[in-house]
Amino acid sequence: MKTFCGRANPTTGAIEWEEEDEDYDYHQEIARSSYADMLHDKDRNEKYHSGIRAAVCRVKERGQRAIVLDIGTGTGLLAMMAVRAGADYCYAIEVFKPMADVARKIVDKNGFGNKIKIINKHSTEVTVGPDGDMSCRANILVTELFDTELIGEGALPSYEHAHKYLVQEECEAVPHRATVYAQLVESEHMWAWNKVLPIHIQLEGGKGERVIVPSRDMQMCAGCPCVYDIQLNQVNRNHFTTLTEAIEIFRVDFSKAVSSLPARHTVQTRATTSGLAQVALSWWDIDMDPEGNIKCTMAPYWAHPTPDNIQWRDHWMQCVYFLPKELPIHEGECLHISAMHDDYSLWYKLEHNSDECDTDVLRERPLCSCHAHLMCNRQRFGELNDQQRNEAYIKALKTIVRPDSVCVTISDGSLLSLFAQFLGAAQVYSLEISAMSRRVMEKILAANKLTGKVIVSEKRPEQLTLVDLDNKQVSVLIGEPFFTTSLLPWHNLYFWYARTYLAKLLRSEFTVLPQSAMLLAMAVEFENLWRIRAPCGVCEGFNVSLMDEMIQIWHLPWSGALDGLLPNQ
Repeated sequence: MKTFCGRANPTTGAIEWEEEDEDYDYHQEIARSSYADMLHDKDRNEKYHSGIRAAVCRVKERGQRAIVLDIGTGTGLLAMMAVRAGADYCYAIEVFKPMADVARKIVDKNGFGNKIKIINKHSTEVTVGPDGDMSCRANILVTELFDTELIGEGALPSYEHAHKYLVQEECEAVPHRATVYAQLVESEHMWAWNKVLPIHIQLEGGKGERVIVPSRDMQMCAGCPCVYDIQLNQVNRNHFTTLTEAIEIFRVDFSKAVSSLPARHTVQTRATTSGLAQVALSWWDIDMDPEGNIKCTMAPYWAHPTPDNIQWRDHWMQCVYFLPKELPIHEGECLHISAMHDDYSLWYKLEHNSDECDTDVLRERPLCSCHAHLMCNRQRFGELNDQQRNEAYIKALKTIVRPDSVCVTISDGSLLSLFAQFLGAAQVYSLEISAMSRRVMEKILAANKLTGKVIVSEKRPEQLTLVDLDNKQVSVLIGEPFFTTSLLPWHNLYFWYARTYLAKLLRSEFTVLPQSAMLLAMAVEFENLWRIRAPCGVCEGFNVSLMDEMIQIWHLPWSGALDGLLPNQ
């Protein structure tokens, strides 16, 4: 069976379908899944090891055989921990076949093949019985199904099914419970990652200023439903003001039946400071034992029990949730913070009183109605709202835009065309190759009364002719450059390709902005970030390397090492 995958051509920007070999998912999914970072997470490994050992001891003290179910075993590390701790048998489930094959080899290499059975299925397809995948139900449930948002990898439906069909009632669970926390903050810096904000342009000659405003539906849009996961420990404290204490929002007890149905959790708290509530910062911790003595926390440094000794990790970070709208609050005011979730994602809402709470959880899920959030990711919003960056572009445009200038902008969803028009260009054309960016730009142009003054075209540079430009040759060619099809920084050099094709439409005397580009590289040593792609050797006394296998998985081109870095940092 052949696999075809859509990829952006870095030269033309076009989406092209390429045939992949049978190892496509093996390379792409594993290499970018942070397996290595998880295995290098010493704090995580030690807490799981202690929790599993304690759970096995509790079962043995009751005079029972310790039968372990490990859902999402990955390399088999947690399953091997269980057997080493004294478990009689372990069923280790891994749905992804290439990783299941690796897990079998690792388990055999470490001498646990007779006590660990690798099951290459989704946990919801596993059966129990004489002819099933498992001969009996397990009495210890071990999982690592969590992402930064806790439930984003399908933890709730997996636990729900396991408790119904795969484990005994009141089984031991490692982790035993998870607790989700949140804290309201005011942050213009973070709010700029959420939507297009008004941009001020100072005009030449003391002619005042013009303000670029987003369309009304962009202003009212609840935004993107997905979490923005970042390293909050890297955010400057000057970039936000806390408005409440960090408060517990809800808990999930994994040793009991778990529901994946949509739910709301509302907590009452008081504002510690007056301000504009814009963002809910959120994180979680997990207790590996019922007493809560073995805890693994994702808390940022200002809420961490040991702020001077925090485990660096990139596979679990912290969450930024944007409230549906900004709300002014006053010190001492009683607030109701609601966290709603379906089976895969969370979102937050702030109410001044409990009467405002809607009973329909899914109806309150934030969904983009303006299309801008479908075009722009968080970093892109940060770029568009970066006043220092905008002022640099405006300053450069003031030196080249003249009353007779015919300008063409090449960048998806760029506001440079508006800058040029407000600075006095005779005519401005904006090439929006993406249909989505064209719709968004037309809305912004209409909101700023520029429809017809800035002409938007979906034509590609090689298709553009003088007829499309009303037989006017281009005097100013500008770009940021930014393209929605770009996966890597150098893909934005598509601007170079576009400029080449537009040469026939340029005047004899023309200006290109930017005039040049330089691609830089630097050899660096990372204290922690290298772990994202690093192959593992011995982990907690287990050989999880199988170097020939791991090299195929992790030693791939370093194509995403800077994922997750904050915009404008």
